[in-house]
Order: sequence, then C-alpha cells, then structure tokens
Amino acid sequence: MANGRSLHIGVNEVDPNAYGGWSGPLNACEADADDMKALSDVAGFASKQLLTKAAKRDAVLKEIREAGKALKPGDIFFLTYSGHGGQVPDLNNEEKDGRDETWCLYDGELIDDELYACWSGFEKDVRIVVLSDSCHSGTVIKVAPNSIGTALASGTLASSELARGMPLEVIGRAYRAQKGLYDKLQAEKPKTEDDVQASVLLISGCQDAQTSMDGPFNGAFTGALLQVWKEGAFKGTYRTFHKKIQRKLPPTQQPNLMTVGHGKSFARQRPFKI
Repeated sequence: MANGRSLHIGVNEVDPNAYGGWSGPLNACEADADDMKALSDVAGFASKQLLTKAAKRDAVLKEIREAGKALKPGDIFFLTYSGHGGQVPDLNNEEKDGRDETWCLYDGELIDDELYACWSGFEKDVRIVVLSDSCHSGTVIKVAPNSIGTALASGTLASSELARGMPLEVIGRAYRAQKGLYDKLQAEKPKTEDDVQASVLLISGCQDAQTSMDGPFNGAFTGALLQVWKEGAFKGTYRTFHKKIQRKLPPTQQPNLMTVGHGKSFARQRPFKI
C-alpha cells in the first residue's frame, strides 16, 4: 500500500535582515497552508506545516530531503508553498530570461536550482506534486531540457499592492543582502534531467512573468483551487484540474502545469490520490 507525506509552507512575512530591510507582509499565506494541510489530512497524508518564522531555508530543505529518504516507489510527496516569489540572477545560464525563480522563505530565498536538486534524492517512481501560490512560479520546480509544460509564450505582469512578489526595487536589494550565499549555491554542479528518477508535477499560481495575488482569506490561486476541488468532489486528472483552475483566474494570472522526470503519466492521475 502506498504512503503519502506532505509539507505545507505559508509565509506571511520575511525577516527584513535577510531582504535588505523589506518585510513583505501578506495576508493569507498561513491560511493557505492551513487549508492545504486540511485537504491532505482528509486524503490520508502524514502532514507537516512550516509557518512564517518556522519556514526557514534549512527547515524546508530538511523536510524535503527527509521525505526523499523515507518514501519508496509508488509513494507520494505533496508539497505546497504560499508566499512571495522572487528572482535572482541566473549565473549558470540555464534560464532564457537570465533569472532563477525563488521562494521567499523567512530567512532567505530558496532558488529553483535547489528545489530541482532535491528531486534527485527521491527514488524512481515516487510521485511528487508541488503547488506554488507565489509570483514568478511558472517553472519554480526547475526548467529542464525534457520537461513538459504549458507555459505561455509571454506573460503579463500584474501590478497590485497585494501581489505575492517582491517589488522591483527590492529584488536587487534582497539579492545583495545574501549575494555570497546565492552565488555559491548556483556555482554548485547543476542537476540534469537524468538525475531525476521521480515523477514531479507542478501546478503554479501563475507564469514566470506574472504575479500571484494575495487575498483576505486565501490567495487567488489557492481560492480557485479549493473551489474546483469542492472538498474532494472533483472528478478528473491533474490536467483537467489545472484547466479548471485556470478558467477561474484572469489573464494576468494563469497557472502553469509542468512535469519533470517521469511526471508525464502522473499528470493523468486523480489529484492527491495516495
């Protein structure tokens, strides 16, 4: 019988010392994590949460790596993130736009290269589903040569005080605040498609060039997802799930679906099925 583990991250603010004086307050990220944990509990996952000050880089990476060690072929890992998305300069020339996408954790950004490296720690045929309700999240699990995605040719940047992304004037400041760390991480040998034997699937809050909107109760993406899910009444695959969520959101925020490793067949399964 397959086993399921899940981790739900919600970051309502960040440490200004790690982001050049910016604290990035948001409303509903912890609530999103609560709702995703409730969904996973009902589905039978062994669930954990990391909220705001507990959602630090080392803590998040530790939980993902422990899941990689514990799960066996046929098992599933469900990972959700709700918070600001950021970008740092791409120093190893992997991204067409010259920027790596990030999750803004409490004490620093988690780069998409790091997430991608984590997937190589999972055994073959382990399923990994990632939901990222954050700005610039369209390829945050990492673009790879053979990855399958639904990314738009060009994104539309939404402008709002409730966008879950660092303001342009903060992006560079936050990068410089921990430049040594981010440059060192990108200097490490990058993982390739051949290193990933698991089946990884992402449904993002938006495209890489777009923003995900916050809200009073949930983020726009998480709210749309919960409406489509209907407390488990949804019938269909990850692909139909993604399309129905997409229809509930405006052109300025269009969720992406992409797979890495052996995730193509995974996209035909029912969402969150252990």
